[in-house]
Amino acid sequence: MMRTNVTFWSEGDRLRGWFYRPTDAASTFPTVILTHGFSAVKEQYLDRYAEVFVSYGLGVLVYDHGCFGESEGEPRYEVDPERQRRGYRDAITFVQTMDGPDPERIGIWGTSYSGGHVLAVAAQDRRVKAVVAQVPTISGSKVAVRRAKTPQAIELRQRLSADRMARVLGRSGSYVDVVTSEPEQPCALPGPDSYDYFIRSAEMAPNWSARVTLRSLELARANEPGAFVRMISPTPLLMIVAEDDHLTPTDLALDAFDRAGEPKALEILPGGHFAPYTDLFGQSSRVAAEWFVERLGERRL
Repeated sequence: MMRTNVTFWSEGDRLRGWFYRPTDAASTFPTVILTHGFSAVKEQYLDRYAEVFVSYGLGVLVYDHGCFGESEGEPRYEVDPERQRRGYRDAITFVQTMDGPDPERIGIWGTSYSGGHVLAVAAQDRRVKAVVAQVPTISGSKVAVRRAKTPQAIELRQRLSADRMARVLGRSGSYVDVVTSEPEQPCALPGPDSYDYFIRSAEMAPNWSARVTLRSLELARANEPGAFVRMISPTPLLMIVAEDDHLTPTDLALDAFDRAGEPKALEILPGGHFAPYTDLFGQSSRVAAEWFVERLGERRL
């Protein structure tokens, strides 16, 4: 395995990441593109997934979304789902220019927020030959409705209204914490499991920011990747779902899977939203790697 730093352009910004080249690879090899979920950066476990995938003979491109980590982009720490999906498509194009990756054997992997992105990208871009959506975001509006009556959500709506007014008058937008240890405080990703995951993983990710723009939450509410799920077929889809997921609710993911066309497969893991990265990493990475090998090419060890 060889990992090199890479840079490519998207939306006028340089996106930075790593490319993993399999050891003893053939002249061309299948390649998988990975990037992270809401507010996260590549150092938060994506290197571990890449190492598993490359051990199966797959090339792997891992990168930070625009506005995050080592990638360029303004405003900093703004989570724009449409912009991030275009980043995936630019990443596909970049891989097709590289020496080694087979341009006809490209897969995409996403998790949480980017798990929703890959559903939309696979539906829109037939260069994608296989897709894995892990604990995916399905419907921002439905999640917002479920949280609508909490005191934290009411306060956030008031802050969002003030933020919109400030921005339209040319003032700087505001920011909100990604997670918090105080249940009564508003944040982007509520719950003690969110706090534990991000605080723990931040130790290995100095580029992670503990805040995002308030506008990110407005954009999240309008994010509806589940609307694309019927259009993914005939591209093969594997969905990895946690059975006790409150951030990207389990029932929404299962409903989306039911609406997807063949070929498709479903892997249900015990535990909550973050279990695939931590306690069940071995299972989540293995089933994804095997899916890509089955759909993109033979395993070479």
